[in-house]
Amino acid sequence: MLPLVMYVLGGLLLIGAAIAAVTGVMIALLPQLLFGGLLLIVGLAIERWRYKPLLQTGPDPSWKDTGERFVDPGSGQLTAVYFDPKGGERHYIVVTSQDTLH
Repeated sequence: MLPLVMYVLGGLLLIGAAIAAVTGVMIALLPQLLFGGLLLIVGLAIERWRYKPLLQTGPDPSWKDTGERFVDPGSGQLTAVYFDPKGGERHYIVVTSQDTLH
């Protein structure tokens, strides 16, 4: 919910910048409105791309368990780390009570 609110706020700042540029009213605020709107939208897009959500399903059979376990600070859930040798990516999967810990 919060990211949606931040996207809306960034969009409103960019709309305000466009209105200021077209009308010439409050032109002194144009850089702040433009920079603030772009910062919010680009920052949220990078955050969404960079930080992948935790997977609730079991790992793909080709993924290798790294043995790493940690408590995810966002959700408070125990998380296992798996490595995908094909793509070189790391996948984060919630550990359920039936999963075994190494």
